[in-house]
Amino acid sequence: MKKNIILAIACIISLYFLPGCGSQKPDPKNPVAITMWHNYGGQMQGVMDELIDEFNSTLGRKKGVIISITSISATKDIQEKLLMIAAGEPGAPKMPDLVTAYPKTALILRKQGLLAPLDDQFTSKELDAYLPQFIEEGRLSDGKLYVFPIAKSTEVLFVNQTLFDRFSAATGVTLDSLATFEGIAAAAVKYYNWTDSLTPNKPNDGKAFYMADSWFNIAQVGMAQMGGEFVKPDYLEVYSAPFKRIWDFTVLPALAGGYAITNSYSSELSKTGEIICSTGSTAGILFYGDRLIYPDNTTEPVTYTVLPYPVFEGGKKIALQRGGGMCVARSTPQKEYATALFLKWFTQPEQNMRFVASTGYLPVTKKAFENNMKHEIKTVKNPNLKKLLEAATRMYGEYDFLIPPNFEKFDDLSKQYEQKIKQLMSEGRAKVLRNNTTEAMIGEELYKAFLNH
Repeated sequence: MKKNIILAIACIISLYFLPGCGSQKPDPKNPVAITMWHNYGGQMQGVMDELIDEFNSTLGRKKGVIISITSISATKDIQEKLLMIAAGEPGAPKMPDLVTAYPKTALILRKQGLLAPLDDQFTSKELDAYLPQFIEEGRLSDGKLYVFPIAKSTEVLFVNQTLFDRFSAATGVTLDSLATFEGIAAAAVKYYNWTDSLTPNKPNDGKAFYMADSWFNIAQVGMAQMGGEFVKPDYLEVYSAPFKRIWDFTVLPALAGGYAITNSYSSELSKTGEIICSTGSTAGILFYGDRLIYPDNTTEPVTYTVLPYPVFEGGKKIALQRGGGMCVARSTPQKEYATALFLKWFTQPEQNMRFVASTGYLPVTKKAFENNMKHEIKTVKNPNLKKLLEAATRMYGEYDFLIPPNFEKFDDLSKQYEQKIKQLMSEGRAKVLRNNTTEAMIGEELYKAFLNH
């Protein structure tokens, strides 16, 4: 009898502490309210509202969970509020139960004990349903999962097919050549020279062919493709043969006029015909329309092609994964269980595809990529989005996704590199035009200056 009583007590205690069991479960008769902040605007905001209403009226109602959105702000504004909370500043708002954030912000919140790890709320089988790189990005320095993926993006190559066809017919450059960064560089120089030759009475008025929304991303992904690592905790690996290849791709065609050097997004230049192709986030697809609007206000219909992310010759197929996720505040067992219940429901393929469809974002589970994406490709009406989903599905099968490093100096290193590269590209191009010097000579001078900076 004593043994049975002891076993019964032990079972009760174990149930109490098991994730999702015992007192952790909310009471449907007394629902637990979960506050949420997120940064999704426009079409995604509308879908988010619909899904939360659906959760609250179905599974949430059954399980005793109510999700309430208390703030919708830009990523930067949310980050500022979270940092105020982490610093304990006067006037800081109350920490929400659920919030969109990037790992770099989550790192600061975790140090202050403000986040709940999610590992205990998910079984290994449940976590295995997600793309492993998406899960791993959300693990912080202690190895625990704090940033849960709900929508991701990667980078692809956007091509203005209408203008490219004219260039291809005149020069023989094919779309296949754009599969490598070296092919893009060669095409960029040829395009500038070809467009320059169309107006022989106006020297040096050729057009740019290519632009990267992030030259820093080119460097970190390019190094990974070639088996190296670009970003270190305190510096960038620029003293290597692989980086010299990245430098030559980045700078030399720019000196020859083949690249656009600007702080604008590539989609803006593409819509006016100022460039033909660019690398950028899949989430940028909504900014590509169906007409070109030239500086003189004339217009024409345009067709785009979306290709998988380019690779340096001989390198591995690797692309960057982008996007934040959801963080859960450390609170009570009931609230932490309730937020995890919502995340599980929200990221199921059916709900997740509804959230990311028509946005350029990508789902986060293997099943969504392998099954639901095929259906979406068949039914989607937007031709640009259809091509994007086809490229993303192909990348899912052929590419590895790079997890960006997560440490406090990362953003500073990225900004410094981007600013310096653009500065040198501009200065070098001006020097070529002013002195009529070869791009190779000036490129070497700039490279030495860059290394000594």
